[in-house]
Amino acid sequence: MCALKELGLEFSAISGKGYCLARPLEWLEETAIRRELSQTAQSAIGDIEIHDELDSTNTRLMGLAAANSSGAVCLAEFQTAGRGRVGRVWLSPFGGNICLSMLWWFEDQTAFSGLSLAVGVAIARALHSAGVDGVGLKWPNDILWQGRKLGGILLEVSGEAHGRYAVVIGIGLNIHLPSAKAGSIDQAWVDLDHITAGSPPSRNRLIALLLNELFQILPAYHQRGLRAYIGEWRQWHCQTGHKAILHWGDKPIRGVIAGVTDEGLLLLDCEEGGLGKFASGDLRLRSDE
Repeated sequence: MCALKELGLEFSAISGKGYCLARPLEWLEETAIRRELSQTAQSAIGDIEIHDELDSTNTRLMGLAAANSSGAVCLAEFQTAGRGRVGRVWLSPFGGNICLSMLWWFEDQTAFSGLSLAVGVAIARALHSAGVDGVGLKWPNDILWQGRKLGGILLEVSGEAHGRYAVVIGIGLNIHLPSAKAGSIDQAWVDLDHITAGSPPSRNRLIALLLNELFQILPAYHQRGLRAYIGEWRQWHCQTGHKAILHWGDKPIRGVIAGVTDEGLLLLDCEEGGLGKFASGDLRLRSDE
């Protein structure tokens, strides 16, 4: 029972019978996922790995990139070393979240510019298809619901000597995140269990919806680029006009979020220096918002 607690599973004792999980587990199943895939995704997808436990699905795929073609997918019920941006830990209780990584190859570095924003569009579309309203996007790679963090994207890149680049797209979504496991999260968060009043969409179906949308974007991304999706990203963006602090290296920059450029750069109307463009940084709304 202590081991179950370590995995983040909640349970209660029933007198004379034993123990009962607080909520049923829906196991990840390749057959169930493939059954919901579109014809486009079916033809483009590679191997689907499903693990009970991994350190990180991104780490797993990055380590196997050379042996896999575009479309390889890795999923895990539980991650021991899941990672978010800027070194943060991504919490993932057993069977409670979606921990998905997918590999895609690009021929040069410019071909995947702005990809994290396009992936955000794919996730927002998938959640909308699953009946989840109120989803928003935060620059550069957070998925929000009514201002609280629902999920995130982590892209990792490895280059080869002859010019090809392996990009691993990591997606984490909170399905059921027990409050006891979330004490270390340093921002407002939410899970689909809360959003749907205890009736979240099937994990297997939602994974299929995510893959369907990703395969709508990735095959032609090297030709179309972010410009094909930046208009839709702006429609999902929910923080334009808000006061924020951008932690850019060791320097906090205060200002008002003014949107993003066609190339995916953050536009921040800075308190000092006027309108600035930023390619990276940790963006947080100011407490006086």
